Amino acid sequence: MSMPIAHVPAARTPPSSTALAELQARFGPQCSVARAVREHHGRDESPLDMPPPDAVVYAHSHEDAVDAVRIAARHGLPVIAFGAGSSLEGHVLAVAGGLSLDLSRLDRVLKIDAEDLTATVQAGVTRNALNEALRGSGLFFPIDPGADATLGGMCATGASGTNAVRYGTMRENVLALTAVTAAGATIHTGTRARKSSAGYDLTRLLVGSEGTLAVITAVTVRLHPLPEAMSAATCHFPDVAAAVRTASLVIQCGIPIARCELLDALAVRAVNRHSGLTLHESPLLLMEFHGSAGSVREQAEAVQQIASDEGGGGFEWATAPEDRTRLWQARHMAYFAMLQLRPGSRSVTTDVCVPISRLAECIERTREDLDAQRLETAIIGHVGDGNFHVLILVDPDDPDERRRAEAANDRLTERALAMDGTCTGEHGIGLHKMRFLELERDAATIELMRALKRAWDPANILNPGKIFSMPL
Repeated sequence: MSMPIAHVPAARTPPSSTALAELQARFGPQCSVARAVREHHGRDESPLDMPPPDAVVYAHSHEDAVDAVRIAARHGLPVIAFGAGSSLEGHVLAVAGGLSLDLSRLDRVLKIDAEDLTATVQAGVTRNALNEALRGSGLFFPIDPGADATLGGMCATGASGTNAVRYGTMRENVLALTAVTAAGATIHTGTRARKSSAGYDLTRLLVGSEGTLAVITAVTVRLHPLPEAMSAATCHFPDVAAAVRTASLVIQCGIPIARCELLDALAVRAVNRHSGLTLHESPLLLMEFHGSAGSVREQAEAVQQIASDEGGGGFEWATAPEDRTRLWQARHMAYFAMLQLRPGSRSVTTDVCVPISRLAECIERTREDLDAQRLETAIIGHVGDGNFHVLILVDPDDPDERRRAEAANDRLTERALAMDGTCTGEHGIGLHKMRFLELERDAATIELMRALKRAWDPANILNPGKIFSMPL
């Protein structure tokens, strides 16, 4: 059962045979209309179902991306940039048909400037591949959304993740972009300089634009020195509220924690089963501290005291790299671990972000609401920056269960907005959250966004039907 989505075009116009012939003549085997290939590019990790794109082109170079967009523009063919397909809100779904432009083969690390703490990569390079290329340099790229997403996709969705509380999000860590406009022109935004006052900040306009303004083909990012010491720690709590209060106090006390993740009891049970861990199956904070050996110890001791005051117990350290890696790998697999609790289910996955002072209240009220709906749910949060996720397992063949899940999602978003929060801290809008953007932003603000879209993409061929409604 597919969830009805507002603002999706009522009809899809098949591409002309001339358009497909021109794509196939230019790209040969790099262009596919095979159903299996199209279906692979017509799904992401969202619970939404949509017919696949009409064709897929694999770009092997920036010039390939330019030519694909130019051909599509001549024929009015929609273009959806595709990376790893790990988005959660329907970003890569072909709501109007058209061409899926797969950038995953743009996978070269172009330049690492260790002295300037920057790296320039093609859009298809994944975060793990970049960090592997940095091995031995004493540097790392900290943005960690969990999935091994591509850097281009992470720019497009404004990704962040577990390290954001200390290192920021993609918006703070992208210095420059190379991109292809809807007219097929190549643009370069930003430089490797640490700051600039030269005109409009097009880099940050494109970060988070979800492929609706331009197709990103290369990215220059900030790098960070590897800390002298790292230590992970776990601490369990009698309830979610106590865990969230602890996280809030840690931030309010100015302790420079690098990661602070919440897993509720069901999430802990799921990761224990999936990853072979033996964590106490109650609400848990999974934390990490970066710095000198002395500062890491001081941070952990301060957090342990705060946690103890809030009823936390079982504070355990993981200092060996393999132990830390095992913990964080389990955290990153929580989504798939949850799905395994109910084989055949799909997850309605959502996120909100609220001011840290309202986080405990928001999560507590959300937990009460979800329990009242008798839905199998987990709450997982980057609680160090006020962002948390809800995973609701539903039977895809049960319309009532799906309806109740979406209604709970609606109430969660309205709750976050009433607390001066946002409908998404890092997932982006895509298709699934379009109606929520209209609640969060006033009409004049959304119309200004539409004006920007019209200026960049007057024919509305770049990822149409995402973020807000626009006529095709």
